[in-house]
Amino acid sequence: ITSLCSKNIHTQTKFINQQPNMFQIIFLLSLFLSISNASVQDFCVADLKASDTPSGFPCKSATTVTVEDFAFSGLIEPANVTNIINAAVTPAFVAQFPGLNGLGLSAARLDLGPAGVIPLHSHPGASELLIVTQGHITAGFVSSANTVYIKTLKKGELMVFPQGLLHFQATAGKRKAVAFPVFSSASPGLQILDFALFASNFSTPLIAKTTFLDPVLIKKLKSVLGGSG
Repeated sequence: ITSLCSKNIHTQTKFINQQPNMFQIIFLLSLFLSISNASVQDFCVADLKASDTPSGFPCKSATTVTVEDFAFSGLIEPANVTNIINAAVTPAFVAQFPGLNGLGLSAARLDLGPAGVIPLHSHPGASELLIVTQGHITAGFVSSANTVYIKTLKKGELMVFPQGLLHFQATAGKRKAVAFPVFSSASPGLQILDFALFASNFSTPLIAKTTFLDPVLIKKLKSVLGGSG
């Protein structure tokens, strides 16, 4: 019994002697966490008067921020689709919606008329999640292994397009369609393949050489899309 009591007292004494070290560790950890949290910002509303940078716009002064910076009504109305592609995209990127700055997401509205199409394009800075809200849309993308993934989507269905891959959307059927793309960046970027080739000053001989297209066809497409060269 004496031996057990002595061992118990020794254990308790050792535990008590360790307490200051444990409390010091807990205190230092709490201090570290409080200092780390002090540097976290709730938001960084874009100062659109300043220049955009790879890390986003600088923050607008908090004293000038209002609730209007965090709300956007620009996607309510349908866009005019009377154009060569019978389609229109209305963006809600950081340039239109300053409250998105630094949050890593944005959105848009896609209006497709009958026979409407958004030609093959890519978003260098973001993946895209397409949410169909009206009509039917045939959409798809091409992987880096040249595998094609295509599906016709109806109202309520979604499809994702991985960052940087060529993809498209087109009306399926004779009725108009509406969808809302959501992007994993406040500035997803956009490059439309047809416009890059035929609405630019990319020379016809070089396009023919690098795409194997007929120069006559290239010139015809340039005349339609307003390119030169």
